[in-house]
Amino acid sequence: MSAKIAEDKLAEIIIEQDELQNRIEEMGREITDAYEPGTELRLVCILRGAVMFMADLSQSINMPVTFDFMEVSSYSGTESTGTVRIIKDLEDAISGEHVLIVEDIIDTGLTLRNVVDMLETRKPASIKVATLLDKPERRDYKHIDVDFNGFEIPDKFVVGYGLDYEEKYRNLPFIGVLEEGEYN
Repeated sequence: MSAKIAEDKLAEIIIEQDELQNRIEEMGREITDAYEPGTELRLVCILRGAVMFMADLSQSINMPVTFDFMEVSSYSGTESTGTVRIIKDLEDAISGEHVLIVEDIIDTGLTLRNVVDMLETRKPASIKVATLLDKPERRDYKHIDVDFNGFEIPDKFVVGYGLDYEEKYRNLPFIGVLEEGEYN
């Protein structure tokens, strides 16, 4: 679905494409500065929503990085189910590595809390979290450390730049809020 076709289904655009790209570049510099020179970083992308974010973010990190992917599900439509399922686990061991979890959005915190807890059992040297979007007012799991946060957003159902509703709208180059009649 093109951005032009989708725009009439949106209530508003809350983060424009250029604003996204500028903030992601800043985050890349922040991440680079947070590690000792020469550190190698394993980026763990939470599929599917964070793919676009990780691709752009990785280009702004000035240090050696490797990629791995996890697919985790805790949503049905627009609502969290309260249960986290691991659909695809990491391909490689992370013991002794510096891991950066790359997430598209943190809502209740359930998914992230479960992923962090699971990865900690694998004894990485460190785990940090980078998220493009954060909805702190929705947080059920208050004790989640977000090391690198792109944007704090209100409690609205957002799509675009990797985020979807029923697998649609991921390819939008901005973050928008769907018209209420488009979901539910």
